[in-house]
Amino acid sequence: MIQKIKILKAIIIIFSLSLTFSANAETVEEIIKGRKALFSKNYSTAKRVQALASKGEFDKAKSLMIKMSENYKTLLEYFPENSKEGFKTEALPLIWENKKEFNDLMKKSSDDMIKLTSLIEDSEDIRATLTQMMWSNCKACHSRFRAPH
Repeated sequence: MIQKIKILKAIIIIFSLSLTFSANAETVEEIIKGRKALFSKNYSTAKRVQALASKGEFDKAKSLMIKMSENYKTLLEYFPENSKEGFKTEALPLIWENKKEFNDLMKKSSDDMIKLTSLIEDSEDIRATLTQMMWSNCKACHSRFRAPH
């Protein structure tokens, strides 16, 4: 029995390492398309958060806020040096020139979404709270780090 457990652990470790390798082996195209998809998902999710919170459906809105928070954390890995150009990226070179500032904004966006889960129900002005804690982060990133479109 102990031998079977050891073999199972070894298989799990090998499988985990292979997943890590395959994630790191993404092509530039996959990276750029992946980050664009995550930003797009966060935008559509933010619109759903706005609608749900405005209708008082806070539990549903909160679960989406948590998903958005996780997406912002994931996005930290989607801006390697080799993904500055191509595949219709709208990411400006400022991201890589000011990497800490960009990463801090992604972390702040993630943290603000978590804070929002505890504030939204007691907010006297839901729209203003969402603007301050959610939409302002989108605007800050777009105005500084995204090409005009």
